[in-house]
Amino acid sequence: MSDFTHLLQNHLEGHLATINRLGECREVLTAIAEAWVRALKAGKKILFFGNGGSAADAQHLAAELVVRYRMNRRALPSIALTTDTSILTAHSNDYGFETVFSRQIEALAQPGDVVVGISTSGTSKNVVAGLQAARERGCVVVSFTGQNGGDCAAQAHHAYCVPTVITAYAQECHLMAGHVLCEYVEEAFRD
Repeated sequence: MSDFTHLLQNHLEGHLATINRLGECREVLTAIAEAWVRALKAGKKILFFGNGGSAADAQHLAAELVVRYRMNRRALPSIALTTDTSILTAHSNDYGFETVFSRQIEALAQPGDVVVGISTSGTSKNVVAGLQAARERGCVVVSFTGQNGGDCAAQAHHAYCVPTVITAYAQECHLMAGHVLCEYVEEAFRD
């Protein structure tokens, strides 16, 4: 077996072992799915944010809701707070990076919106601050983290903690669950 084949096999086995444990998250994912649909049906929006790969996931999931996941339907209001480079750089320059998401929550979030903070460690200070700001504004607060949950899970009404300490596996499972959530939402808005 080549080195790459061995590496691939190890990754697949680790990933599959993590996926096989996602049943442990069934209740929280169901609660998140219902919160998303309830908010969107009430005319509210979903706001996503995170750093690095989690920022990419935030953008990906927001796009699935605004554009479409698997079927044509009306656009659904969703925003990734990680995309406006002018806001990100101006705020980080003037105030620092720790409050880059909480400032946007202050400006954009309304009571009843769903705010999803993504942090595999569960300890990203700017994500924790964003979730705290969302809670103060009366939003439904959701966190996507790795197994430890950290301060992000402590701030959340609904904490999806992937049962792994391996960042890559957590990220892969965040996106997989995000896709299932988007499909559930799409079914609720079928024309």
